[in-house]
Amino acid sequence: MSPAPAARFGAPERFAGPDGRLAYHRTGSGSPLVLLHSLALGAEMWAGLARELASEHEVLALDLRGHGASEWSGAPFGVEELTDDVLALLDHLGHARAHLLGLSMGGSVALTLAGLAPERVERLVLCDTTAWYGEEAPKAWAERAAQAAGKPRYQQIAFQVDRWFTADFRRFHPEVVSAVTGLFLRTAPATHAEACRALGALDSRHLLAAITAPTLVITGREDYATPPAMGEAIAAGVPDGRFLVSPARHFAILESPRLREVVREHLAGRSLTVTERELVEGCCPAHSGSAAA
Repeated sequence: MSPAPAARFGAPERFAGPDGRLAYHRTGSGSPLVLLHSLALGAEMWAGLARELASEHEVLALDLRGHGASEWSGAPFGVEELTDDVLALLDHLGHARAHLLGLSMGGSVALTLAGLAPERVERLVLCDTTAWYGEEAPKAWAERAAQAAGKPRYQQIAFQVDRWFTADFRRFHPEVVSAVTGLFLRTAPATHAEACRALGALDSRHLLAAITAPTLVITGREDYATPPAMGEAIAAGVPDGRFLVSPARHFAILESPRLREVVREHLAGRSLTVTERELVEGCCPAHSGSAAA
């Protein structure tokens, strides 16, 4: 199985969202699955994964406001406002419920939506994400916002790429790194900065117990942005949560074909065929998670 972003989407569809027109890509058929992208990227990062999942799902890759081809008025927004974008997409398409898969910022949006509106979510996959960045988050993310707005995009690339992918993956799959980097370069600095402020204000820990969807939480063992303890805390707080660690960094789901197979099993409601040998050698040491948020 090739790295997930090896494909490209065609032109997006658009609809009226809560704060301007939103863009999304739709492919496949079956139970609806919404894919939510990472900070300062866009739906295009999911093109390869969408191709892999299209035989089982109607895959809906959404550009959150200001990202990709979606509009944004410039008004301040938080993570809860980004959940409104997802609900607007579901309402636009007439879907009462859907699966959600979110990565990083997209994962924070997905878990927040699943806690605020549990009746709208079938099954949940949360990749390298968190419900809360900690006590110092507002200050740290304000500094990130200032850099996002004031530093040339190309000068931010080295920092981002090192956090996104392991050195081996960067070496053997430069085309994937190039595709994701291109999305980052095309993201408006103002959007990036506002999304940083939204993550600094994030605290959805109180919503975890309200999530009713069976939840798979995945974190890269070398993830510096959202370390494994953050993912473990989510799985511990969700009534039906499972936690896996992958030998990767922040974009573990893009690096690991085996991990994507596990995601497909979870979305289909099948028992995960992950053995201890596979966990140690190629995928993810799993445990139920007992850390508190």
